[in-house]
Amino acid sequence: MTQTLPEHVETVAQLDELLSRPSERLVEFFKALEGDIILIGASGKVGPTVARMAQRAVKASGRKRRVIGVARSAMDELAAEGVETIRCDLMDMAAVDKLPKAENVVFLAGRKFGSTGSEAMTWATNVMVPYHVARAFTASRVAAFSTGCVYPVVSLATGGSRESDSPEPVGEYAMSCLGRERMFDYFSETHGEKVVHLRLNYAVEMRYGVLFDVATRIWNGQPVDITTGYANVIWQGDVGNQTLLSLGLASSPARILNMTGPEIISIRQVAEQFGRLLGKPVTFAGVENGRGYLNNARVANELFGHPSVSVDRLIEWTAHWIRIGGKGLGKPTHFEAQDGKY
Repeated sequence: MTQTLPEHVETVAQLDELLSRPSERLVEFFKALEGDIILIGASGKVGPTVARMAQRAVKASGRKRRVIGVARSAMDELAAEGVETIRCDLMDMAAVDKLPKAENVVFLAGRKFGSTGSEAMTWATNVMVPYHVARAFTASRVAAFSTGCVYPVVSLATGGSRESDSPEPVGEYAMSCLGRERMFDYFSETHGEKVVHLRLNYAVEMRYGVLFDVATRIWNGQPVDITTGYANVIWQGDVGNQTLLSLGLASSPARILNMTGPEIISIRQVAEQFGRLLGKPVTFAGVENGRGYLNNARVANELFGHPSVSVDRLIEWTAHWIRIGGKGLGKPTHFEAQDGKY
């Protein structure tokens, strides 16, 4: 399955292929993994990528197993690629109870953007829905998406938060994400449900993420806010591979795994690099305070190896994408926010 990475990404179709490309290690893992796979929250930004990758890895492994995508919205493109799709209102406990009881669950549902002003919906999505799913899949392995935002904003000097650090969520979004973890923790502790929490920040591809946000501001002649002067990023294709491989780490009590790239990037330096690649002047706003949502993913990188796509290549791909008029998803990360408001 190993293929050479392109110099540039030119089309959405090419991007989707790259994002869903399974690693050789994942294919081998799927040869040994028992049971079907259900992806709950298979729409959105990351869900379709992981669902396509799971389907491709199953096909390459030569083993027959179901890959099932679940979401409230239609998933016609996934269905066309061989993923079984089920439309389900995850707020409805009875509907969740009727879902196929696959042995392997990837939980991707969540709400971040628009949380400010509609906090009740954020809590319902991020806590009530996980309760429904955790309750229904007590006999399964669960890889549950979480966020590095459950940790506090930390200094650059710390090297990033580690799995052993206590969560200190800032703002209602981050609090609700810790609530999501606690729902799975409860069923892991009381029913033996095998769980791994994936504390991710920040997934990037050509259409969204920290790098896209910075590059777009430069392209549009807007200043780059460097108050939060540092961040972590990881190619979304590597997120998919690590997520599916992490099913093998699910345990009771639940395990925590940070997921991001091995380096902490300087927003100022990245902006200057984009300025050179885009041929645009770079201006800055704010004053670096040396703090941010920084995540130490040493454990994941030791388990799975370093990401397959480097930060420098991601910067080059993103700059080219913007130069050729590639569209974004219209979902800024708000990585610069330190007050927990999204």
